[in-house]
Amino acid sequence: MPRALLIVLDGAGIGAAPDAGRYGDAGADTLGHVLDATGVALPCLAALGLHRLLGRADAPVPGAAHGRMRPRSAGKDSTTGHWELAGIVLDTPFAVFPSFPDALVRVVEAEAGARFLGNVAASGTAIIEELGAEHMRSGRPILYTSADSVLQIAAHEAVIELPRLHAICEVARRHADAWRIGRVIARPFTGRPGAFARTPRRHDYAMAPPPSVLEAIVAAGLPVISIGKVADLFAGRGIAESRPTADNAEGMLRIAEAWQELRDGLVFANLVDFDTVFGHRRDVAGFAAALAAFDAWLGGFLPQVAREDLVILTADHGCDPTHPGTDHTREEVPLLVLHRGRADALGTREGFCDVAASLAAHFALPPWPQGRSVLS
Repeated sequence: MPRALLIVLDGAGIGAAPDAGRYGDAGADTLGHVLDATGVALPCLAALGLHRLLGRADAPVPGAAHGRMRPRSAGKDSTTGHWELAGIVLDTPFAVFPSFPDALVRVVEAEAGARFLGNVAASGTAIIEELGAEHMRSGRPILYTSADSVLQIAAHEAVIELPRLHAICEVARRHADAWRIGRVIARPFTGRPGAFARTPRRHDYAMAPPPSVLEAIVAAGLPVISIGKVADLFAGRGIAESRPTADNAEGMLRIAEAWQELRDGLVFANLVDFDTVFGHRRDVAGFAAALAAFDAWLGGFLPQVAREDLVILTADHGCDPTHPGTDHTREEVPLLVLHRGRADALGTREGFCDVAASLAAHFALPPWPQGRSVLS
């Protein structure tokens, strides 16, 4: 049976979607702006077709099928993007709050036996610096949100241990469904006032998704291995095995390990640093360095890909570090496809669901009802 690898470069958009202005993101172009600002060399991605997609004058002849995908779902967060890649289109976006309603907060506090600090929209690093010392004195977890549909709960690991933090988040997840909140996120941190640092031991609790192509693949008797936060985004549905990661470096290591072990089935990986470490923090140089590290790794990895394998490189949304603010950006995403030596232009695809349709075709499943396969 065939193998497939789907790698999502979290936040690596390729230019504003036609409706970006409705989201306040007109002119966003994550990869284009990072390359323009830094001149970072990406020889492997350029050879596959990325630079042709970016319209760069120095673009070599593409060595892979290459195109762009335009988001159909409402929203610009990781859950929405990954769900659409797996064949789920959301007509109604997840709910976003400037602060959470008392009716939600009080019921979570009562059931979890906790009283929250905060309950504001804020940068995660900023809210920890602002309320971290009070949290350490009082033992009360910090509740906050952002421009995405996320309910985040932060706690110092020495004040609230991880199992307790996870238990609070599990209570919040049960009640967040009624408010259509996409994710509840446990945000542990360490350190002292003035020097707090979030740890890589975050955990995402997503709303359970509708049926996806991942479940169809598993139902056909094929494994789906999650690398990074993918399993969290799908609430474990359609995932046979989950391998969490702390950063891109560990993610790339786990991809290579899983690929060597896999005889058939799908490896579905998310490399999160582009988004969380560099995009949201508006670190252009760091974003470029992370791209260069991935490009170097990819060049060493691709010789392990057989002609009959399917490899798809893409993203879930944008997170342009040159754009005002610290939020995701509504963008189209790159689509690079390695399969049987193809190197054709795929154009601009009307929806991320073409990935789900392509996976269904690759694994000889019934045609997926959303999207068009790029393999036909």
